[in-house]
Parts: sequence; structure tokens; C-alpha cells
Amino acid sequence: MKIRFGLLLLWIVAISLPSSAVSNDEVSSEPLSITVYKSPTCGCCKQWIAHLQEHGFNVLAVDSDDMTAVKAQYGVPDKLRSCHTARIGGYTIEGHVPAKDIIAMLENAPTTDGLSVPGMPVGSPGMEVGDRVDAYDVIQFSAEGQEVVASYGDAEEVRDSTEQGSR
Repeated sequence: MKIRFGLLLLWIVAISLPSSAVSNDEVSSEPLSITVYKSPTCGCCKQWIAHLQEHGFNVLAVDSDDMTAVKAQYGVPDKLRSCHTARIGGYTIEGHVPAKDIIAMLENAPTTDGLSVPGMPVGSPGMEVGDRVDAYDVIQFSAEGQEVVASYGDAEEVRDSTEQGSR
């Protein structure tokens, strides 16, 4: 009974505050929902999913025994393919794309098919091996072409990018 009364009182106080009393930074937004298609046995895919969840994404993981068909369905060019494919807001995310770059794309809403980190570069989210970070690019792709939108290459830069992408 005390808990219900306390929750009711808290709710009444919250709705009676003027809207200017709470800044946008204090209000958490809804989590971003993303569907990740992956092989049932892929460990790095699970690590990338954990990276997304740490950055506020609500992840639906779908196991697939035919990832080639999934990539073809969502138009991922052969040269940009990696181990997992995700869908969010009408965009395709291929491979170990940092959460920060996905969030930036969604905020900017470019006319594009999606983002890719081709291959499985060591040090990208989900592919961590100690402090080693191989150089890699995040590529925005569409039928019109491809463009590098972010580049990573040392552990400090990648750590900073994932911390800035926290929600």
C-alpha cells in the first residue's frame, strides 16, 4: 500500500512540473529497435549485439542458416559484406558498425541504403582483441555509390567513439 501511494505521489509531482523544469538531457528517449540477422553459432555477432544494447538499442536477434540470402534480400553489395546484417528505420547495417555511427545516420536521415564495416576488422565493436585496433572504415552505401563516413584505427579513437554514442 505504501509503495502504491509513493508511486502515485511521484507521478502527481512529475506531471505537475512545468515542462521547462526538465531538460531534454534528463528525459530518456525510447530505445532504438533494431533487428539483427546472424548465424546461430557466431560469437562476434553476440558481442556486437551487446555493444548495441550498451548504447540503448533494443535488439531482436534472428538466427539464420542462410546469411547470403539475407544480405541479398537487403541489397548488401558483395564487397561490403560481413558476418551479420541488421535492419533499423528502413536502413541496412552490415557488420561491426559502431553504435555511434548508426545513431548519427538515423539523426541525419540520409538518402542511402545503409552502413557497412566490411569484413571483420579487429578492434571494431564485437571484434575486440586486447588493445589492438586495425584500421577500418564505415561505409555508407546505396545504388548510387559508396562513401566513407567514418574511419577508425587506434584504440583511443574507437573507445571515444563508443563512449560518445552512449544514450
